[in-house]
Amino acid sequence: MIILSGNSNHQLASKIADYLKLPLGKALVGTFADGEIKVEIDEKIAGKEVFIIQSTCPPVNHNLMEFLLMVDAVRRADAAKITAILPYFCYSRQDKIAAGVSPVSARLVADLIAAAGVNRVITLDIHSDQSIGFFNMPIINLTARPAFINYLKQNDENFIIVSPDAGGVKRARAYANELKTELAVISKKRDVANQISSMQIIGEVRDKNVLIIDDLIDTGRTLVEAAKALKENGANTISVCATHAVLSGEAVKLIDESELSEVIVSDSIPLSDAAKNSSKFKIVSVAEILASSLK
Repeated sequence: MIILSGNSNHQLASKIADYLKLPLGKALVGTFADGEIKVEIDEKIAGKEVFIIQSTCPPVNHNLMEFLLMVDAVRRADAAKITAILPYFCYSRQDKIAAGVSPVSARLVADLIAAAGVNRVITLDIHSDQSIGFFNMPIINLTARPAFINYLKQNDENFIIVSPDAGGVKRARAYANELKTELAVISKKRDVANQISSMQIIGEVRDKNVLIIDDLIDTGRTLVEAAKALKENGANTISVCATHAVLSGEAVKLIDESELSEVIVSDSIPLSDAAKNSSKFKIVSVAEILASSLK
């Protein structure tokens, strides 16, 4: 087994390698003067099973291209099998034709991964289960839930679980079942992406501590609006568990100024400097979950 890492999340890759008691393979991934990506693998690849770890987080297109070139390099070196470890899978929110003439971007990315030479994909809390069907190869969609549940039990906090939308009910119910607590749902209407026009709480949250369960935080606007609605409905403290801390634009500032008291995220994406300096963010590692899947 050879484990290689791109530049998007080298710290997580190192943790995974440490759990497996294996060194990270020698890979030089940089750029030429004109911005094109340069990849050199200093390992004997022929006949080996190769695992390439890369979160396709911002800068999304650069990290995706970096990953594809690494795959091409080890395929040409005659690797026996190539497994992609993609803790955060990009474009998974674009899983259907939205309106008019538009791409199904998640399907295109799946096709690119297959064309590059990947034999198997391991990812974590993919946004759309539909995206799994776009791959014509084995794909394992792991969940960060065990790491979050362990953190919550250690902190011994009593929450009511809230799903931020109808699509997340299945995920939220799994948390509620393991923590043996109640479940509420936020019903929201969007006129455009990332903007909510109306919101309704289904369930009783008055005088209760609330834990919102989500797969990712992007701009943070919908999460902040959800926290505001929960507070208006009488909730005490409002926390959130989200696997992927995308945190685009002024997301951290919005969260810092919001009703949210704690934001628990995984290290599937490196935390921004602004989030690291915020007292609201807590990091839970998913390295052991991913390392176990490699075993």
